[in-house]
Amino acid sequence: MDQSRLPVTRRVSNGAGLIELDRPAALNALDLTMVRLITAALDEWREDPAVASVLVRSTSPKAFCTGGDIRAVREAGMRGDGAAVREYFSAEYRLNALIAHYPKPYTALIDGYAMGGGLGISVHGSARVVTERAALAMPETSIGFFPDIGASHFLPRLPGAFGWYLGLTGVRISGAAAVECGLATHYVPAAELPALEAVLLRGEAPAEALDRFAATAPVSETAGHGAAVERCFTAPDLATLRARLAAEDEDREWADDTLAILDRASPMSLAITFDLLRAGAGSSLPDCLARELDLARRTAHAPDFHEGVRAALVDKDRAPSWSPYPSSTV
Repeated sequence: MDQSRLPVTRRVSNGAGLIELDRPAALNALDLTMVRLITAALDEWREDPAVASVLVRSTSPKAFCTGGDIRAVREAGMRGDGAAVREYFSAEYRLNALIAHYPKPYTALIDGYAMGGGLGISVHGSARVVTERAALAMPETSIGFFPDIGASHFLPRLPGAFGWYLGLTGVRISGAAAVECGLATHYVPAAELPALEAVLLRGEAPAEALDRFAATAPVSETAGHGAAVERCFTAPDLATLRARLAAEDEDREWADDTLAILDRASPMSLAITFDLLRAGAGSSLPDCLARELDLARRTAHAPDFHEGVRAALVDKDRAPSWSPYPSSTV
């Protein structure tokens, strides 16, 4: 097969399986074809003695992966094609689970944007390398969806309620902040990535190579807000969370900015996300993914999702008209 025309290419070099995301015009947004190609490579290499480790990178200078192909999901939801919605999310979540339980070192090189589904094909791996150009986010509440791809498992487990902050607000964080909170495992300057990739493709053990190339991450933009995040985002419900933000005195500017972000988000998405993270805090990854699949199938048909994607990606007016606050969520 001519891989030059595929959005995902693969090859094996000295025991290292290389997966390259190559859909630059879409910033590597994961469509079903990409999900299946990545899954096929990992399934094939899982028991292959000629492959000792896996390396995932992007050919785009702007993005590792900006998430799932939500425009296609929206279109399927709007035409009532529940089978297509289920097929996409089932395949994507199976890939997330495959990565999380992969028996070989799995290293993702994140240089540029990694959002939503981009975290699903990186955070679940054994090593997540970020650079000074990395920007990570779970921005789903701004488009009428919720943090999925196993986020209800890994976000509640980040220290100091930081995962609740990321999941509810969808804020972008730097590579340094990602290392600080545990989403990333190593910080490597972008100028060093080609050399790191070269030694990995020469067959050097990932753990040894990463230890050699990793640098100390600079102080992040979130470093001074940790105490406020914990004070506010450990609230037992959304109303209390907002009240704590409104009463936050020690980090007033951050609290005002955070309230403004929440005010722009879908009320439905915030409610779903809060309950989902609470349920995920005590659940296994398979249980979280099963719960997310059920929610994704329903949410893909919801007016807020259709409206959020319209405002963000179709008409791009950034002015969604959200539905009233829901009476029930998870």
